Amino acid sequence: MGASASSLPIEPNRPGPLTRPKLEDIPESCIALVLSHLDPPEIAKLARLNRAFRAASSADFIWVPKLPSNYPYILALLSDQGLGDKGKKDIYARLCRPTPFDGGTKEVWIDKRTGGVCLAISSKALVITGIDDRRYWNHIPTNESRFQTIAYLQQIWWLQVDGDLDFFFPTGTYSLFFRLQLGKVGKRLLGRRVYNYENVQGWDLKPAQFQLTTQHGQHAASRCMLGNLGNWVHYHVGDFVVEDPNEKTNVKFSLTQIDCTHTKGGLCVDCVVICPSSVGKDMFFL
Repeated sequence: MGASASSLPIEPNRPGPLTRPKLEDIPESCIALVLSHLDPPEIAKLARLNRAFRAASSADFIWVPKLPSNYPYILALLSDQGLGDKGKKDIYARLCRPTPFDGGTKEVWIDKRTGGVCLAISSKALVITGIDDRRYWNHIPTNESRFQTIAYLQQIWWLQVDGDLDFFFPTGTYSLFFRLQLGKVGKRLLGRRVYNYENVQGWDLKPAQFQLTTQHGQHAASRCMLGNLGNWVHYHVGDFVVEDPNEKTNVKFSLTQIDCTHTKGGLCVDCVVICPSSVGKDMFFL
């Protein structure tokens, strides 16, 4: 009976079996619209699903609102000026990687998740009292710094580190940090980090003072005892607010410990980091 049934002719107008819809059947424009509501890391994950999602993830309208408002200014700092002709996704991906400027003493990048603008300022771009006298300070090469070098304080009575930055920041609230460590960095021994604490002194007697000011009179200050031997610490100086993205923001900042009743030593100064406060909270306030 089964054989005779299978030999029956199929009616031409009779509908065949229904097929289940697949991801590939979703229109690319619909996929792109959904992706536009996601964060960049989430978009990157979904782009690996198939060709349709990968193609949709490249739509410019997804990435334009995720790029910082000052991205043309950052692009102008790049040595590869041809990037401006690329799609917005490619521009976003490139800006997530650090871009050195001012002779390699500063770097700018955007946070992968939020698109917020972040900067790092090398110790070589800071004005450090006594930096040219090797009795007090030395520049030490190390791969523990994004700039491959840090300033190391051997011993001094008057500690003063000043910095000055002019930059077009997008609107928002930004936090400023000094990246410091007590203990001289050294080469790795059998894969372990090695530090010299011999010159560490004076930091438990009086607090260090941090300050920042902007051209519009914003001011922030903090004081704390330096500690956590052998570990890099981001010391929060304070926050400042940018209201006009079309005006260069000038930020002056400093680290001081000028109580001359005792010497200070054994301090590594790596860099100053500026980033959106929301990013800094996630990265450094752990």
